[in-house]
Amino acid sequence: MENQLAKSTEERTFQYQDSLPSLPVPSLDESLKKYLDAVKPFANEEEYKQTEEIVKKFQNGIGEKLHQKLLERAKGKRNWLEEWWLNVAYLDVRIPSQLNVNFGGPAAHSEHYWPPKEGTQLERGCITLWHNLNYWQLLKMEKLAVHKIGNIPLDMNQFRMLFSTCKVPGISRDSIISYFRTESEGHTPSHIAVLCRGRVFVFDVMHEGCMMTPPELLRQLTFIQKKCHSEPDGPGVAALTSEERTRWAEAREYLISLDPKNLTILEKIQSSLLVFSLDDASPQVTPEDYSEVTTLVLTGDPTVRWGDKSYNFISFSNGLFGCNCDHAPYDAMVMVDICHYVDQKIFENEGRWKGSEKVRGNIPLPEELVFTVDHKVLDAISQAKEQYLKQGSDLQIVTYAFKSFGKMQTKKKKLHPDTFIQLALQLAYYRLHGCPGSCYETAMTRAYYHGRTETVRSCTLEAVEWCQTMQDPSASLHKRQQKMLQAFAKHGKMMKECSSGKGFDRHLLGLLLIAKEEGLPIPELFTDPIFSKSGGGGNFVLSTSLLGYTRVHGVVVPMIYRGYGFFYHIRDDRRCSQRCCSRTTWAPGTRCQAGTAATGH
Repeated sequence: MENQLAKSTEERTFQYQDSLPSLPVPSLDESLKKYLDAVKPFANEEEYKQTEEIVKKFQNGIGEKLHQKLLERAKGKRNWLEEWWLNVAYLDVRIPSQLNVNFGGPAAHSEHYWPPKEGTQLERGCITLWHNLNYWQLLKMEKLAVHKIGNIPLDMNQFRMLFSTCKVPGISRDSIISYFRTESEGHTPSHIAVLCRGRVFVFDVMHEGCMMTPPELLRQLTFIQKKCHSEPDGPGVAALTSEERTRWAEAREYLISLDPKNLTILEKIQSSLLVFSLDDASPQVTPEDYSEVTTLVLTGDPTVRWGDKSYNFISFSNGLFGCNCDHAPYDAMVMVDICHYVDQKIFENEGRWKGSEKVRGNIPLPEELVFTVDHKVLDAISQAKEQYLKQGSDLQIVTYAFKSFGKMQTKKKKLHPDTFIQLALQLAYYRLHGCPGSCYETAMTRAYYHGRTETVRSCTLEAVEWCQTMQDPSASLHKRQQKMLQAFAKHGKMMKECSSGKGFDRHLLGLLLIAKEEGLPIPELFTDPIFSKSGGGGNFVLSTSLLGYTRVHGVVVPMIYRGYGFFYHIRDDRRCSQRCCSRTTWAPGTRCQAGTAATGH
């Protein structure tokens, strides 16, 4: 009885999944009002009147019919958006996803016990890997704490996609395969894949029912590194994952046709817990400047990253670390959580392994997975690397720390730290470009079953009026403060509404997709120039997200040609931002109707 009581009072990671509320469908009237309010900064008087007429016509005509069909869909699904969002925002997208959709970031271990130091790659790598595997064990045993807002549990489903999950390319639509299982659900894979100098190795991290220790992991990684450094490089098949999706799907089919063993290898990589990338680069980093390491995490050697994996753990030769992750199966808060966990453990243990140095002698050595390739495959790999490096060179990534003040100072002034950053962004863009910048900010909808994100459009009329007041030398300090507080209040209200299922962007997307499924013409609301000019259809010039209040860094490329990706964390005494600027690679309109890259972190 005591044991049963103990078990019943201990929360399990996924125990609330069945009791979470369904994702609501917002009111059509409210969504259209919010939409009209959001487009005001981007329309002159004549354009706005025209948009008002279009919205009115939509509301009284096809819009109401589409809304009713959406309500019918929602009756049969606990999350009416889930399948649509996964397909339209990620799986249907044909542009290369490794640079355009994936997110990544450098680890902050360099700020305490692990500054850059050549010769520490494997020693530190085995410790970091061990902490990652401990997190996997917690997840597998459902001992990872349930995320909550107050007493309200949040959806934890995305955490199932962190390990042993991979995207598989398709000719017109990709798919996601997850091999992860909790302990109560049955067997789950326990091997990792290691990529080094174009070659692929695997080994099981469990031996005789026990997880390997850091010294045992070090032995495995050392074997792989020595072999790769003393023998010729491999073909670098992993680079194919950085290709345009249909080309990668065709190349994958050809690989399988060459030799059935190639499929076995692909499935071994797909099912691996994670990909451990041994990268020869030695990026520089300081606590004030993470630019070089962030750039290499996002745009580095494609032969040692499997772009479709949910988790590529990158180990640089000078003892720095980072990750590169497919965005489709989960949003960045999952990676933020594990990165924070690992960083805390490394800090608590002073960057050292304090356990036994003993290595069990009967652990099998890593197995190399050798693809059968021909000249056609090698040519495809060469082409993939060429397009990847070209596109990567069209990005400018800077990651700086702002050390004058942080969260504590902002909160002393009774200002929300995130809203503070969002308004500062609006003012910076306005000063730089002389006009408002359409802005996407992530709101989390995890209070609902399988909830992911909603769009907060931070460029409000109130924000623009404040920017104009700040640019007006005759404006008094009182007026500037008044306008700023109005902008703060508007942003806070929008964030609460979006997080509680009352945003409008996903609702409008649902109406558009209903029309497409019914074979109806695209409603004029979505072809109105103001729709895309204000950011609709994933055309936001500023793509932004708060990464939290820890040391964890992260970055995603901008949504549009010549746009900005701006991602930031806020600490007590500083703020750190990752800015990614797109210059010339993809022309406007290449993204899907839902938007892609920065939609969910």
